[in-house]
Amino acid sequence: MQHEPDHFELLGLSPGFAVDRDALDRAWREVQAKVHPDRHAAGSAQERRVAMQWASRANEAYRTLRSPLARARYLCERAGVDLQVETNTAMTPAFLMQQMEWREALDDARTARDSAALEALSAELAAARRRMIAEVGELLDHRHDYAAAAVRVREWMFIEKFSEEIDAAVDALAEQD
Repeated sequence: MQHEPDHFELLGLSPGFAVDRDALDRAWREVQAKVHPDRHAAGSAQERRVAMQWASRANEAYRTLRSPLARARYLCERAGVDLQVETNTAMTPAFLMQQMEWREALDDARTARDSAALEALSAELAAARRRMIAEVGELLDHRHDYAAAAVRVREWMFIEKFSEEIDAAVDALAEQD
């Protein structure tokens, strides 16, 4: 049985959380230039189907590696660590406390219809996201501690989801004005 390349291999990139975005874009374009179905339009049905499959895999690899959160998840899973995002909600006690504070701040801002408080909360989450990116990068690329990274990735997923809630609250407040 032939080895299926992972996302990094497929795009000819070294595996790691830190990815040069320009190199990723170039690698994806190069792979697409070789496998794009239009290049195989005159080929047999099987050649066209294979080209379509490779183009689809290249697109999936690019989408995954382009997103820092998706890339972190992929690296954990690639290392054999199942994030168990549907069943494992374990987070550090400090993060759980932070989560409760953020939820309370969001509820207070909604109740008070305080757009400045919502913007401040959004800025606080953006800072938390930046810290999370740095920490996950350290855990994955330098410490190779995929289990600890998985915990932080689950927390990062909360940050992203909660950021969407804040954005929705900002939009709802703007619509009411």
